[in-house]
Amino acid sequence: MHAQPHHPAPPAAAPFTHNRLRLALRLACAMALSTAGPLALAQAASPAPARGTSAAYDIPAGPLATALNQFAQQAGVAIALDAGKLRDLRSPGLKGRYGVEDGFAALLAGSGQALGRTSAGYLLVPAAETAPLAAAPARPRQDPAASQTLGEVTVTANQLGEITEGTRSYTPGAIATATRLVLTPRETPQTVSVVTRQQMDDFGMNSIDDVIRATPGVSIVTYDSERTEYYARGFAIQNFQYDGIPMRRDSAYSAGNTLTDTSIYDRVEVLKGATGLLTGSGEPGATINLVRKKPTRAFQGQISASAGSWNTYRTEADLSGALNESGSVRGRVVAALQDRHSQLDHYQRSSKVFYGVLEADLTPNTLLTVGADYQDNDPKGSTWGGIPIFNSLGNFNSMPRSFNNGARWSRWGQYTRTGFSTLEHQFGNGWVAKVQYNHQINGYDALLGAAAGGNPNPLDGSGTSMWLGKYVGRTTSDALDAYASGPFTLLGREHELVVGASIARRRWKNDGYNFPGYQTAVPDYYGWTGQVPFPVSSGTPDFSDNEVTRERGLYAAARLNLSDRLKLIAGARVSSYRNKDIDRSGEVAPYAGLIFDLTPQLSAYGSYTTIFMPQSNQDVNGRTLDPQDGKNQEVGLKGSFLDGKLNASLAYFHLEQNNYPEATGGLTPRGGQAYRAIQGVVAKGVEAEVSGELAPGWQLHAGFTHKVAKQDRKKVSTLEPEDQFSLYTTYRLRGALQGWTLGGGARWQSKSWGDASNPVLGTTTFTTDAYWLVDLMARYEFSPRLSATLRVNNALDKKYMTVFSWYSTYTWGEPRSVNVNLVYKF
Repeated sequence: MHAQPHHPAPPAAAPFTHNRLRLALRLACAMALSTAGPLALAQAASPAPARGTSAAYDIPAGPLATALNQFAQQAGVAIALDAGKLRDLRSPGLKGRYGVEDGFAALLAGSGQALGRTSAGYLLVPAAETAPLAAAPARPRQDPAASQTLGEVTVTANQLGEITEGTRSYTPGAIATATRLVLTPRETPQTVSVVTRQQMDDFGMNSIDDVIRATPGVSIVTYDSERTEYYARGFAIQNFQYDGIPMRRDSAYSAGNTLTDTSIYDRVEVLKGATGLLTGSGEPGATINLVRKKPTRAFQGQISASAGSWNTYRTEADLSGALNESGSVRGRVVAALQDRHSQLDHYQRSSKVFYGVLEADLTPNTLLTVGADYQDNDPKGSTWGGIPIFNSLGNFNSMPRSFNNGARWSRWGQYTRTGFSTLEHQFGNGWVAKVQYNHQINGYDALLGAAAGGNPNPLDGSGTSMWLGKYVGRTTSDALDAYASGPFTLLGREHELVVGASIARRRWKNDGYNFPGYQTAVPDYYGWTGQVPFPVSSGTPDFSDNEVTRERGLYAAARLNLSDRLKLIAGARVSSYRNKDIDRSGEVAPYAGLIFDLTPQLSAYGSYTTIFMPQSNQDVNGRTLDPQDGKNQEVGLKGSFLDGKLNASLAYFHLEQNNYPEATGGLTPRGGQAYRAIQGVVAKGVEAEVSGELAPGWQLHAGFTHKVAKQDRKKVSTLEPEDQFSLYTTYRLRGALQGWTLGGGARWQSKSWGDASNPVLGTTTFTTDAYWLVDLMARYEFSPRLSATLRVNNALDKKYMTVFSWYSTYTWGEPRSVNVNLVYKF
């Protein structure tokens, strides 16, 4: 559902001493938390169980970092390590019964690394710098390991998966988006595309729009300057997650989701297909999960500044580290300011972002995380809709790429306020319990005026008018999720189980204002400059919306170790959904996935996932139609190569959504339009993706997608191209050119089309041509602390467009742009 014209749907500083660092972080985190509503919670580190405790482990051979992470997860402990130092190290795996420290010792044998212990957990240090752990006192007065200065530190015991920051990799380690079980991409029986922190940094992906453009199998349709819609497998993506907690977006009344700044996130995960097990209701195409950055025990920080085309400027700061000697309290703050102009006449947008998070080890096994973030997006000269596709003669209405249909006072301000908290407890038997709460406000304040109505006469520019309106509103979302996961033994084998429950409440309030008597006629469309009188409303809303939606769910999933090579993941969610028009309970979303290891590097998999979407449409008897039912069936191959540094997948999917509402021409008992439920959209296709390191210093993320979506044998969702290809790659030079990193990106999509209103021919099909876009980047590291990056987007200056059928408009893509960025790390 899209908004109608009258309803828009908004220099190096002296080194910090430890005391100065703690003080700075304490003050910054306190300021961050003071801006949040509720407090928040997150992941925890924990020391070992009792020294005599042993358990059975079956860790496959692979990268040492991955093996350590899997062992830590199964043992219920945490370990901090320098991810960069382990990139080239491989583990032979571990099989049998081990105590925690014996297991770590076996995995680390021959690696040159040893295990140290702090009061907060475990730590990896060079073997030559520490005595054997068993000889160390249980609580040393000063732990040598604790004083080690690590470079890029990763806390691996993380129920959201492995942190990508500092790995320099374009592929993730373990992830938990699909089932809450922390699994590698190869162990996850669904297609998951992940854009890591390194890829975002290399190509200056400062917004979610930038990330989605680089994500295989996902496309973007532009409504106007402040609104975009994402599509995957034939369906719009309205389901977002923040650290795995679902929040639903209303694209018509846009309120900050797609304008989100990426400075506060470690990675962006896109889970393809139906995701009802964890999200509850929604569309079956995909879910986007944004995983926040976490505090680090070792101090790290950076500041950056950039400048680019059209007077675009940005500054960013990021500080993280321990706030006490033991490292049991850690904090992180991120701030970003951006003033972005564009190729559009009289348009600019300023953005402010702040993020603060604290982690505290309440006990050796219990972690509390509280945090908050906010973002303000303040545009001037916002467009509303795009350029009419046709002029009054029925021909293509060609306009320059700089044309802005918005009045100079037009704006669609959007903002986000989030408070989050997590409490996590590690049990000695490998089980973990976690409670997470997320409170988010997405709001907008839009005063919009745009020359968007009608079709211009090419002779004198007459025939068009302004759309005019004011809309003020916000969506307040509260979500609570609690679950427990861990191993259990059945028939002589160890398996994994997760059980959980979630509650969500979402309230949308909206006030709309009209401007009677305002002259909306545009005398000359081709002479439009946005210089029109400022409208004044009566101050009283002409209409209001107030909707409250509640969802509840119970879910469970088990990963059954059927044999050494065969794993089954089975589960389900039972949900209820209620608002003023709908009251549904007992909705079941089953989940099933089977993974068979063909070789130590290659697996075959199949999965069946579902999701539901309630609807308020009624039939001629006044009965509300059953929820739309989304089902995704997928089979494919997944591989982990080059000691786990490279992941690849190939999938065939068959997706369908049934109970689609079709108008019957009749009326409901209350006089409304009557509908009947029919077979809905069926989408079929293939997806191929590869990400990671092809050779030392050479990173790659590439993918190809082909899909066809039909409804009653007619192609639908054609604004989304049927074929897409993307490739992003960088190479770190060596020898005499050491310090240079060169890279590029290429995106191609096939033609797309949609129905549009033609004043001469009536409804007709308008097609956009296929196109390539090329991006380039080059970075030089003057020192380990200082670097400069040059980026050129759309380097070939390709002229391309997207079409929005609902408005019968088109929008030009951004021309060539250049950006220079300086980063200083300390």
